[in-house]
Amino acid sequence: MNSAYFKLAMTVGILIFAMLGAVQLVLTQPVPKQTPPEEISTTIRVIAVKQQSLQMEVRSQGTVLPHIQSELIPEVSGRVKWISPNLAPGGFFHKGDALVTLDDTDHRAQVQLSKARLDRSDAEFEHASFELQRLQTLVREKLISQSSLEMALRTQRIARAARTEARISLEQAQRNLARTQLKAPYTGFVRNKRIDIGQYVQKGATVASIYDSHSVEVRLPVMDSQLAYLELPMGHRGELNQQHAPEVILSTSYAGQHYQWRGTVVRTESEIDSKSRMTTVVARVDNIQQADQPPLQIGLFVSAVIKGKDIDDIFRLPRAALRNQNQVLIVDDSNRLRFRGVEVLRFERDNIIISSGLSDGDKVNISPLQSITDGMRVTPSITSQTGKG
Repeated sequence: MNSAYFKLAMTVGILIFAMLGAVQLVLTQPVPKQTPPEEISTTIRVIAVKQQSLQMEVRSQGTVLPHIQSELIPEVSGRVKWISPNLAPGGFFHKGDALVTLDDTDHRAQVQLSKARLDRSDAEFEHASFELQRLQTLVREKLISQSSLEMALRTQRIARAARTEARISLEQAQRNLARTQLKAPYTGFVRNKRIDIGQYVQKGATVASIYDSHSVEVRLPVMDSQLAYLELPMGHRGELNQQHAPEVILSTSYAGQHYQWRGTVVRTESEIDSKSRMTTVVARVDNIQQADQPPLQIGLFVSAVIKGKDIDDIFRLPRAALRNQNQVLIVDDSNRLRFRGVEVLRFERDNIIISSGLSDGDKVNISPLQSITDGMRVTPSITSQTGKG
């Protein structure tokens, strides 16, 4: 029994001694030098922004339409006797050119009849006037009664009225004779023709559609928010005066070549499209004054850039600089990233226009960073700002 207790005591003593030795070694070991972790700096691309002025632009598209378009309608009836070779779809004509001639036989006869009636009424008026003078002399000599003179005066007035009626009838017959020839009211083109030689046409029936070649119009739909960029007076009716008419640049590619025309906005349509909620502005182009370009053809689809008002103190940034719709990342003087709230005036094709929130010289990040913390250290690489919207 004594031997067993002795062995147990020895074992416990050795364990306690070992534990004390281990504690002593831990307490007396040298403490390692503490080194703080080095902060990693991310290299990013930035641009130094600068205030600038900008003329706002509104882009749209539309189809070229005639400014003045007419239906060629005869004012008299008759059979088609002659048609101008230019009266064909796409045909060109000058102002005053004869386009259609109707058979004028009946109208010439009517003119001759009206002349005969006028000659007869002239003769009757001359006879009535002579008779009135004769009776006036007899009344003064008291050879006839006053009632005979009044009857002669009435006869002369009736003859004068008949003469006036005959003259008006002759003028009407002459106008109808002239109307058998339909002349061009302006210089332009033919859209379509609806008659042919030998066809009988009624008064008031359309025989052709024509349009003026001097100017054309383009209807351009514009969003309500974009109207703020144009200097258009609110509630204006009719055409805009030259002072308030924004310039429009129309362009298209045709047969492998690029063409461009200049015009002006002449009016806005009073109605808003119920489906698209867009307002339509109408641009007009003078085809005569742009001799360096071919005339705009009806039906051509064109792109339009409408010049708007000038805005100062704005900043243009690439779209990649914008975060969370209204923030950008600024690099401060300590090369640390900071979130900055901005006000976006408008979005362009590749850029954004900032109206407030930035200052001259601010360095704005344009690199596509994934994990970002406010105040993180970066190494900025300044990139020159290029490109326009």
